[in-house]
Amino acid sequence: MNAGTLDLVPIYLADRDERLHPLAEALERAFPVAVRIRPPWFDPEKSFDPSRGQYNSTRLLELLLDHGGDGAWKILGVTSVDLFIPVLTYVFGEAQLDGAAAVVSTHRLGTEAYGLEPDEALSKDRLVKEAVHELGHTFGLVHCPDAGCVMHASTYVEEIDLKSATFCPACVRSVRAVS
Repeated sequence: MNAGTLDLVPIYLADRDERLHPLAEALERAFPVAVRIRPPWFDPEKSFDPSRGQYNSTRLLELLLDHGGDGAWKILGVTSVDLFIPVLTYVFGEAQLDGAAAVVSTHRLGTEAYGLEPDEALSKDRLVKEAVHELGHTFGLVHCPDAGCVMHASTYVEEIDLKSATFCPACVRSVRAVS
């Protein structure tokens, strides 16, 4: 793997949010690289769509890439707001395929979003899986047919729970081939 830096950018999350440091540690294990937490250098409100009451994840990716790299190998925005792309009601995250940036949202990952009691451990597990998944796309990985692979598609939160936080052997080979 490249020895660059992965920038973790909290968007509408405090730098000291209790989810960020465990996420940074998990990403350092998944992608042997240094992770640094950086504040956003842009106004995330530029991605808000008032007609939907949500934030456009594609626009957030553009904002992350606009002079924000600062030497970073990859950039991952982490937010608590509800994300969408125009053709879907919501997304858990989005990434540039074979690019440098990805974004994930905690908004629909928490159990309380579904009328259940909060489960912090499950929410953190889901966040790690979605972050690794979206960063996998930045390596050019597409959705994997292996239901246990982190790159398996997840339309519903229950599907996130069924997969692991790691790449299957085929996806590991693909990541190694491009890094």
